[in-house]
Amino acid sequence: MIKKYKKQLYILLSLAVVALLWFTQKRYDGEQRFLGETVASNEAIEVEKEEKGEKTASTIFVDVKGAVVHQGVYEVEETDRVKDVIALAGGFTKEADQTKVNLAAKVHDEMVIYVPKAGEEASGSVISDSIADAAANEGKVNINTATLEDLEQLHGIGPAKAAAIITYREEHGPFQKIEDLLNVTGIGEKSLEKIKEQVVVR
Repeated sequence: MIKKYKKQLYILLSLAVVALLWFTQKRYDGEQRFLGETVASNEAIEVEKEEKGEKTASTIFVDVKGAVVHQGVYEVEETDRVKDVIALAGGFTKEADQTKVNLAAKVHDEMVIYVPKAGEEASGSVISDSIADAAANEGKVNINTATLEDLEQLHGIGPAKAAAIITYREEHGPFQKIEDLLNVTGIGEKSLEKIKEQVVVR
């Protein structure tokens, strides 16, 4: 009886193996196609970002001092804000004067964030250069960290121009040199000449 159906069983078994191989190949092809489409999609997104001038966030180092729970140097993304770094440092201590800290300011490499204690005299809570350089530039406005009020203290800079500087800074990142202010709407050669000695880029 077994011999009689041996040929038929062999054929069925062969068909089953062929079907299994076909199904496995189709599934593999489908997975490969899906992975390929995913990679292509990700590449397209990156290309689109580059075309729009967007940058992939890179790692920078920021030094946090003063009235925070854990002082030290922190590795953060260049897109982070001061509030993010303060959080990494464990937050403010009870003695911290939080009103002196611009939590919305963007961070940049080698930045020093100093949080003063209540009643402590401080020229600013966010200092983007070394202590020695800060002393040398005392009285000058750092256009990369200045608030709206700070910018309005500059000669010939009113609320509109001050807001334009901050908007440009937020959209394009920190200024690399003072002359970059010429890219800001409303600021020309004459305006720059008036404030050139009052500002600094750090």
